[in-house]
Amino acid sequence: MAQSGIIVGPVFAGVLAALVLIAALAARVSRLGLSRSVVTAAARAVLQLAVVSLLITAVLRSWWATAGFIALMLAVATGTSARRVSTLRLGWAVAAPIAVGALPIGAGIVAAHTMPWTTIAVLPIAGILIGGAMTATSLAGRRALDELRTRHGEYEAALALGFLPREAALEVCRPTAGQALFPALDQTRTVGLVTLPGAFVGVLLGGGSPVQAGATQLLVLVALLAVEAIAVVMTVELVAAGVVRRPG
Repeated sequence: MAQSGIIVGPVFAGVLAALVLIAALAARVSRLGLSRSVVTAAARAVLQLAVVSLLITAVLRSWWATAGFIALMLAVATGTSARRVSTLRLGWAVAAPIAVGALPIGAGIVAAHTMPWTTIAVLPIAGILIGGAMTATSLAGRRALDELRTRHGEYEAALALGFLPREAALEVCRPTAGQALFPALDQTRTVGLVTLPGAFVGVLLGGGSPVQAGATQLLVLVALLAVEAIAVVMTVELVAAGVVRRPG
């Protein structure tokens, strides 16, 4: 019988180490300044997934534990995005786009009975949507703040023409911040032709039919578009209002 799962052992560890080394060397040779970040990110992934793998069974036994784990996901996503956009102290408000993007959409999916009302279904969907909102928020926030810094003259010109500060900021940063949706758009456009994403493969490995796998993946991708669109809009508004900003 064909092996349907990954065999964890010395070969697996060796392949992981080799992949991390390749990524780190590529970053070092090209002088991206990220070789150390590649190694530390991989090490954190190993540690975190090892812990989650040990705890997940216990977490999934209780709705309270599952809700607590989702709250932890939100907290970590907020901290990661805040530091990526600005600092934790000045970027804490990114919690709003992440939560408002992910939680209502996830709740709506479950409430409509398109996904089973079980912890083993709800937790992964929540993680996917929170992760998508985090990425979109980080990208939109960085692009918006970068544009306001590099095109500050245009911002001041808009103020001179009578624009309110929020309106002037939106004129400068909104178009480029919208590019944060490009990864989700490209993934949705090319699904099945370029990639077979995790939800599709996961349903197949779990014994579902190809039709069920395709429906699940389609639901996830379209939900991600909605989540990330909300997150981008809210992030740009927070930047334009000066709620999310950088030091100085």
